[in-house]
Amino acid sequence: MSCAFDLAHYGELLAAAKSGGYRFAFFDHEPAPGDLLLRHDVDLSLDAALTLAGLEAEAGAQATYFLMTQSVFYNLGSPEGEHALGRLRELGHRVGLHAVYPRLELDDRFDPVVAWHNPDPEFMREPLDGAVNVMQPEYFDPDHYRSDSNQHWRSGCPHEELAGGGFEWLQLLTHPEIWAYPGETMQETMLAMLEAERGRDLERLADDRIDLT
Repeated sequence: MSCAFDLAHYGELLAAAKSGGYRFAFFDHEPAPGDLLLRHDVDLSLDAALTLAGLEAEAGAQATYFLMTQSVFYNLGSPEGEHALGRLRELGHRVGLHAVYPRLELDDRFDPVVAWHNPDPEFMREPLDGAVNVMQPEYFDPDHYRSDSNQHWRSGCPHEELAGGGFEWLQLLTHPEIWAYPGETMQETMLAMLEAERGRDLERLADDRIDLT
């Protein structure tokens, strides 16, 4: 099995979790044995998030997508943003806030669950009033956590451990743009994402009646 960062291998990760006996869980209760908390921090691309969300729904998997209100890459108040919010929930997923410290503006678009964007150690794991911090001690410790940050598994790809039931429970963090766009390295993947965005930007210009002829 190739551990490429692509949609085919992401599907294999989901299949491994199922064969290992895991159930897909949310951040509305403390993790129990057998729980798999699928977490997606949507830093850059709503399109990538919807691609991954559709793949998960087809596989019978549920995840929590953390969306930003302060992103310079997408706008939740735009028609595209509103569509993404609705579509994620239609597919059976939940939506949390990917917040930029210290602003914490939970509204009715979000479940009461927060993942900080690029957090510093002094606040990364601090409990919150009225919401779950996904990195607070009840939900996080290194033995129960894997992340694909910057297209790198720091403890190795978890598919074998998932298939073998090697985790008591697991919080699995992935970033949709890493999986939805092709690239052997983070640089290649980001360039592929930017090229895809260029095409969408041309469509947006046309929709805004900008004549490029």
